[in-house]
Amino acid sequence: MIEHAPVAEKVPTERSTHGDVYIDNYEWFRDKANPELIEHLEAENAWTRERTRHLDPLRDQIAREFSELTKLTDVSVPVREGDWWYYRRTWEGKEYPAVYRLRDVNNTRPDVAALSVVPSEELVWDGNKLSAGKEFFSTSGFAPSPNGRLGALGLDFSGDEHFTLRIFDIQQRSIIDDVVAGIGYGIAWTADSSAVVYSRVDDAWRSWQIWLHRLGTPSSEDVLLCQEDDDRFDLWHAPSRDGRWIVVTSASRTTTEVRLISTAQPESEPIVVAHRTAGVEYTVEPAGDHLLIIHNVNVPDFELAAAPIRTSRPEEWVTLLAPGPRERIGEVDAFGTFAVVALRSNGETELRVLPRDVEAAKPAAGTSYAEPHERKVWGEPVRVPAQELSTTELYPCPYWDSADIVYTTESLLTPPTQRSYNVATGEERTLKVQEAVGYDAHEFVEEGVWVTAADGTQIPMTIAYKAGARPDGTHPGWLYGYGSYEVANDPYFSPRHIAMLRRGLVIGWTHVRGGGEMGRAWYDEGKLLTKKNTFSDFVACGQWLIDNGWVASDRLAGEGRSAGGLLIGAAINQAPDLFRAVHAGVPFVDTLTTILNPELPLTAGEWEEWGNPIESEAVYEYIKSYSPVENVRRTQYPAILATTSLNDIRVFYVEPTKWVQILREKATNDPTARPILEKIEMVAGHAGKSGREARWQSQAFILAWLLDQIGATELIG
Repeated sequence: MIEHAPVAEKVPTERSTHGDVYIDNYEWFRDKANPELIEHLEAENAWTRERTRHLDPLRDQIAREFSELTKLTDVSVPVREGDWWYYRRTWEGKEYPAVYRLRDVNNTRPDVAALSVVPSEELVWDGNKLSAGKEFFSTSGFAPSPNGRLGALGLDFSGDEHFTLRIFDIQQRSIIDDVVAGIGYGIAWTADSSAVVYSRVDDAWRSWQIWLHRLGTPSSEDVLLCQEDDDRFDLWHAPSRDGRWIVVTSASRTTTEVRLISTAQPESEPIVVAHRTAGVEYTVEPAGDHLLIIHNVNVPDFELAAAPIRTSRPEEWVTLLAPGPRERIGEVDAFGTFAVVALRSNGETELRVLPRDVEAAKPAAGTSYAEPHERKVWGEPVRVPAQELSTTELYPCPYWDSADIVYTTESLLTPPTQRSYNVATGEERTLKVQEAVGYDAHEFVEEGVWVTAADGTQIPMTIAYKAGARPDGTHPGWLYGYGSYEVANDPYFSPRHIAMLRRGLVIGWTHVRGGGEMGRAWYDEGKLLTKKNTFSDFVACGQWLIDNGWVASDRLAGEGRSAGGLLIGAAINQAPDLFRAVHAGVPFVDTLTTILNPELPLTAGEWEEWGNPIESEAVYEYIKSYSPVENVRRTQYPAILATTSLNDIRVFYVEPTKWVQILREKATNDPTARPILEKIEMVAGHAGKSGREARWQSQAFILAWLLDQIGATELIG
């Protein structure tokens, strides 16, 4: 029996910045090769195991509930690429999906219900076979070749998000090429299916190069196509839907530059759509004979424009769709006869379809289409039907000549549902509803509320609770948040949420500033020198649940991951009495140390999000005032569970491991009633373990601990 939590050795390291001296006792954790570090991490795991052993039956029960709420043997809605329909299968008792395909017949999408038994289907790749004998398995995405014969995958077996490129013959089920290692995300084929374009990351895990690999040649002969030398910028690439281009985007948090690489002549000089200008952000979608561009040149909430396929200036771009009040235009996807615009309107997600006049879009004989405003090519946008309080997003559809769009809606209470919308006829039909076995949405209620923040701003929050529940001040509750990078924290359906609701929890799903729910201003008011709004908004949401009687004052749990883990750390420093227990997953809690070190992964590119404390004393002082590690107080904190992964390249295990030591030293918690624990996955990445059942076990571990802390372990009628 282990009697005490691990106490790490203190090795003082002095950090001096702008005249401020900080002593870091645990920077030595950064050396993964140090056996004393590994010994310490294993001791943390052993201590956590000791303190949670009594929860094993509850954890197993919750994991069974996840499984019971999931249709284990299932098939996805097919998507078309070339002459084939591709779809995923899952099976009971298997951890990973497999991809199959069917040749197209009569230009008709196979019905999901008819895919239960398909003798003519062809296996493309099976994650269960690829992962055999591996503790971790992940891919960087799958790309079939234009001729339909080959496939390309990036494979990761450690969780560090460095992939090996594998090219294989689908029909022969043989490996053609696997000589390129250490690639990043993104795979694109050349038009003749003879080469693959991939990315590489630098030592700071910044995607900075785009390479061409010709099949059957050694990786030493690969050709560098693009390189981004400014360490504030990342490169990413994707093939255009019309097959003509590889779109290479170089972007910082505030500035963009896009190049087009020809899939027919990949080594020719790329087209720079518009050279970078500080503060100008734009994305590019090739639309056959011209480009569709979303940009912020004229309005902060972006607009949709058309432009010729050549180097141009933003003043030449022709506006097609401008945002209305309380709207933020996000993405555009072009197809042969229409385009789909994804936007947010009054905080809700929305899709609008622009029909295309194909004849008007054709250039006159002997000419090239150069100026899209010379002809009326795009019609008026049509709203795709959407449900209130549901997230609506386009389902993957790589096929240029598609006649319809497929989109997914879901919410806290609505399982993911795929629907098709025929652009020519307006016909809509349901293709698939993710089956949640034994689940009845009428058991629960979901609604949107408004919370008044510390500065008077109205903050939206989605809440859900068991039908019939009343705000009588007795319920347990769970508050979730993120609030960074203009990422909208849209509610989604999960067996985990249903397990909570069935135990009487009131869920508070926050949409705090720093996210992307309410337009660009919403993001701007929660970054840089306004970042503290994110934390105080979250605290206000938790206090609202208590003040309005939805949650008992001593039964509120909080949770967040990554930048959301920072949110948790900052919130409990600000209001340590608000939460009874919190979980911080892969938490960015040693914020200032990381942001001060540009050699660490992602740091330099983060300065436009958090500020550069090296150059600015004001930024340094501001970040130091909220960085969780440096603001732990001598007071009672909630019970705390920090989870991390040894191979996480985005937020190093170092951060929560330091944080836990400092919390144990300063917090006045009764270590039995309010423990401070850390759980480290020794072979995993930023998202934790891979595999369906392994992830359920991880989620069940966390949820069982939270439920135990807030006295909500039993299912209620």
